Amino acid sequence: MTQIAAIIGGGVIGGGWAARFLLNGWDVRVFDPDPQAQRKINEVLKNARRSLPGLYEAPLPTEGQISFHDEISLAVQGATWIQESVPEQLDLKQKIYVSLQEHCSKLAIIGSSTSGFKPSELQQGARRPEQIMVCHPFNPVYLLPLIEVVPSKKSDLKIVERAENLLRTLGMYPLRVRKEIDAHIADRFLEAVWREALWLIKDGVATTEEIDNAIRYGFGIRWAQMGLIETYRVAGGEAGMRHFMAQFGPALKWPWTKLMDVPEFTDELVDMISDQSDEQSGMHSIRELERIRDNNLVGMIRALKAQDWGAGALLKVHDRLLNEKAAMAFTIDSLDLTAPIETVRRAVPLDWTDYNGHMNEARYLQAFGDATDRFMEIVGCDADYIQSGGSYFTAETHIRHVDEVHAGQLIRVETFCIEGAGKKMHLFHQMFEGDRMIASGEHMLIHVSLKTRKASVPASHIVAALEKVVEAHALMPRPDGVGRMVGKK
Repeated sequence: MTQIAAIIGGGVIGGGWAARFLLNGWDVRVFDPDPQAQRKINEVLKNARRSLPGLYEAPLPTEGQISFHDEISLAVQGATWIQESVPEQLDLKQKIYVSLQEHCSKLAIIGSSTSGFKPSELQQGARRPEQIMVCHPFNPVYLLPLIEVVPSKKSDLKIVERAENLLRTLGMYPLRVRKEIDAHIADRFLEAVWREALWLIKDGVATTEEIDNAIRYGFGIRWAQMGLIETYRVAGGEAGMRHFMAQFGPALKWPWTKLMDVPEFTDELVDMISDQSDEQSGMHSIRELERIRDNNLVGMIRALKAQDWGAGALLKVHDRLLNEKAAMAFTIDSLDLTAPIETVRRAVPLDWTDYNGHMNEARYLQAFGDATDRFMEIVGCDADYIQSGGSYFTAETHIRHVDEVHAGQLIRVETFCIEGAGKKMHLFHQMFEGDRMIASGEHMLIHVSLKTRKASVPASHIVAALEKVVEAHALMPRPDGVGRMVGKK
């Protein structure tokens, strides 16, 4: 049964929540009195559909249904999760909770996107304070995994734990905040940096662009993959964190920063910051900046994924769960061999596209290579078999590019086994986007002993599996293009 998420407030953050739930297979109901809410959320969804699926090698679940409602009662009825993302006004949030708790389930999770208020403040006047907690995300919610989960003494910890488990199924990282505190954890760091940036601009030390460059060309990159403390541990050299603390600890007493003081927000300061920001980024629309941001985030998180590190390690775990959910872990005995074998189903990542905006040549080879690897696993040439000393090496490849495919589009690869006798394995892959054929890839592989590095006969269980597939596929029409040479029909 499809689960329902109710989004109360459809701004930038609410729209990001809607996208994260929707693209992970949940039905989403939105309540927002703003007549522009549907347009705004649809624009967020357009960016999310382009970027989120491409983080993964596995396919996301079938997208849920989204609906927009004029009454809170309709939005929250039957919802498993209710996410409040209305403006940062405490009395408004408290009124919202009173209203929605009249109609929602007692078991529903009620999370607030607040960046500053404590859950005990939000719970004041609520019918059931135990089901309300802070679930503070980071923009864009559909890409960044961190969620600060903050309960109060009145919160039901069973509901909190259920919330954290559901967040993990969405590919997110719930960070339980140990004690209630204004602005939680992450925003307190951001506030410190923001305060110092305001002084640097006001005192004429740096412009908005120079401050951003100091972050994005320097410590921001380190923070993205190691955080603050681990970065400083490395800075301590072989002696580690204790040496770093001893060396740089005295500097904390020096008057370097003005963190306990804030410059007055005069019209002059606001104009200075706004004018510098316009000069820095005004050539791009907000939608363009969002797409640039998403492109960069996807590339960075996928790079971390390749290293199994930081946010990339989290993504890798979710990728594996998605593959299991998509039933891509099938074996030779569970397959319908009267049809081609589906060996790849995934979205095209942003970093797979070229200057023409479509998937580049190298990525076609990667997709077909992934299909070959998957087929090898199916017939028994898996990681354990390769570890034992045998594998298939690709001897020849031929790719035909039939049509274009763009970032965010879902592709699948269907594989025919043309030959599987002796030391040879001849595969023919066809790539589709929907019913549209995109490309074909033909591979001739030779079984090799990893010890001698010479051609060898595969193990008997692989021989038997290949014979079974070849016999079944021989009864199907021969795919168009098999054996075709470059430029020849």
